[in-house]
Amino acid sequence: MTPDEMVAVGAAAVGAGALNSVVGSGTLITFPVLLATGLSPVTATVSNALGLVPGSVAAAVGHRGELAGRGRLLRKLCAGAALGGLTGASLLLVLPPGAFERIVPVLVALALVLVALQPLIAEGVRRRRARTGGRARRDGGPLLPVGLTLASVYGGYFSAAQGILYVSLMGLLLDKRLQRLNAVKNVLVAVVNAVAALFFVFTAEFDWTAVALIAVGSALGGTLGAALGRRFSPAVLRTLIVAVGSTSLAHLLLR
Repeated sequence: MTPDEMVAVGAAAVGAGALNSVVGSGTLITFPVLLATGLSPVTATVSNALGLVPGSVAAAVGHRGELAGRGRLLRKLCAGAALGGLTGASLLLVLPPGAFERIVPVLVALALVLVALQPLIAEGVRRRRARTGGRARRDGGPLLPVGLTLASVYGGYFSAAQGILYVSLMGLLLDKRLQRLNAVKNVLVAVVNAVAALFFVFTAEFDWTAVALIAVGSALGGTLGAALGRRFSPAVLRTLIVAVGSTSLAHLLLR
């Protein structure tokens, strides 16, 4: 990796850590940059997963105030997240590399659609709560852990926009403020990334320069995002994600 590429990866990691802390989809920042350095999609994915662990943990710690009193719910949801993350990581290595290269453009496009539709999803959640008087089961019922576990399979396989899936599901099934949902989302993302990364350590090939750069940058970005992220306009963040993700999608389709 050249010095210019190292700077680009480090800067992307800071941005990804901050975005993951606030709205998710940071992978759409780091993934195209890693591809641009010449890494294969699978190597880029596993290196990104391991490198983003410190940023995920920093984001979760930064939002620990919003997690007060949620220990029982977190333990239940984290168990499903760990199982889903391990399943998704296994699929990444079991399926042929060619299959991943064909699937990734579809997953990136799906992630971009979820990011673009996030305001509509949030509005749908608000309308549903208005119709039901704001009532929802405290634990979300059986659908919540099942849905989040399936979302974690996606996250273990390819993590872009998994946070948006988490927040959307929890918003529909839990009667909690968005700040609390975002805090729970950060914990689940940290669990999925950590489990997938631990699995990859023993089974996959990494680019350790990329891992180190993303680890340092995402930890810094996750801390900054937790502290400052609420000051940024969601529309600005969403526009940035869609722009970078679209570039990534074009790059994948033209490879």
